[in-house]
Amino acid sequence: MLNVEKLSKSYGPQKALDEVSFSVSSPQVVGLLGPNGAGKSTLMKLICGYLVPDAGRVEVCGSDTVKQALQARAKIGYLPEHNPLYLDMYVREYLEFVGRIYTDAATVGKRMREVIGAVGLQPEAHKKIGALSKGYRQRLGLAQALIHNPEILILDESTSGLDPNQLEEIRELVRCIGKEKTVLFSTHIMQEAQAVCSRVLLLNQGRLVADAPTVELTRHLQGKVRIRVEFDRDVDREDFGAFAAARGAEVERENEKNTYGIVYNADGTDLRAALFAYAVEKGLSVLTLQREEDDLETVFHRLTHENPAKSE
Repeated sequence: MLNVEKLSKSYGPQKALDEVSFSVSSPQVVGLLGPNGAGKSTLMKLICGYLVPDAGRVEVCGSDTVKQALQARAKIGYLPEHNPLYLDMYVREYLEFVGRIYTDAATVGKRMREVIGAVGLQPEAHKKIGALSKGYRQRLGLAQALIHNPEILILDESTSGLDPNQLEEIRELVRCIGKEKTVLFSTHIMQEAQAVCSRVLLLNQGRLVADAPTVELTRHLQGKVRIRVEFDRDVDREDFGAFAAARGAEVERENEKNTYGIVYNADGTDLRAALFAYAVEKGLSVLTLQREEDDLETVFHRLTHENPAKSE
């Protein structure tokens, strides 16, 4: 559905993208992550055809975004970070206006009813856009991006400024859309990417430094594993330390009573069973036994600091 090959773009002496390549061939939500200035917006604009690459190419559903621009754009729905809406128009009026750019009035009418239902706009569909809440304006932005039934949906910071309830509602919408379409989902919120995206593309200073399924990425890059264990009473420090050392682990005493952190390298071994067996042997009751892994935010910090751009 989407193929990006050695894509490069510079603004004067500054290289915004440097030979970025990836492809997405099945419906899924792909997170586009990276610090400010990483090249995310430039990449999205190149895919949409708003910019022309200096080198490389983008293919959308078999159409080159430069040589076959109109065919490629017809397959893309786009919701920019600052959702541009005509506040004096009514919801249905606006969707009809956008839809008529792509197709005839009869087709737009049918599709408008479908997208209003799909994004949950029914309660507010009779209102002027200026009277909508932030959450419903984002739903309308999604509706206009979907009105022509595109194959690829590009969302740039689409949940910015929403309250927790609105956040979860929009995230669920994106997850549902991702079952049928390719969604490129740009966000600065790592927890959001972890909750919504099945795959992550991580840009840093114009280069693609990671491309992997979300779960696989955090597991592969994990350096240390920490298990938090709480017993019903204190343990013999020397004996417990020897138990951990024999398994290549260290014991950290926490501030909470009878609670310890067992830290070891991520080599595929899970020490929880051994900890439980130790408790049984010593006549201890286990109150807490929890494995704590690196989350996507930790991986983000590690990769963007360990992969600086090379000097030109």
